[in-house]
Amino acid sequence: QVQLVESGGGLVQAGGSLRLSCAAAGRSFSPYAMGWFRQAPGKGREFLAAVTWTAGTTFYADSVKGRFTISRDNAKNTVYLQMNSLKPEDTALYYCNKVAMYGSNWSPQGPWGQGTQVTVSS
Repeated sequence: QVQLVESGGGLVQAGGSLRLSCAAAGRSFSPYAMGWFRQAPGKGREFLAAVTWTAGTTFYADSVKGRFTISRDNAKNTVYLQMNSLKPEDTALYYCNKVAMYGSNWSPQGPWGQGTQVTVSS
């Protein structure tokens, strides 16, 4: 079982940037696609971005397209989420997970980690 550890969150002003990391402990991410999700207080978990294992093809939710960039370093078993032009509505707990596509939706495939908190002040 892959244990996921998210890090890199924090408090940032609107318009600022953060880079989140997701490291795997115990086993490799291979050959899974990996994704980022977030959950704001009182809301459901929202898919943000995914990256495939082999080609590194990326997919984004409309809410973050053009502002967030997902990438992966397979040798380090680490997935990143570069977040630019942050807005107060980006405030949430951010999670990574293995993902698979069903129809047109990316679905999480494993247990969740503890997440990393991102707070954007106005």
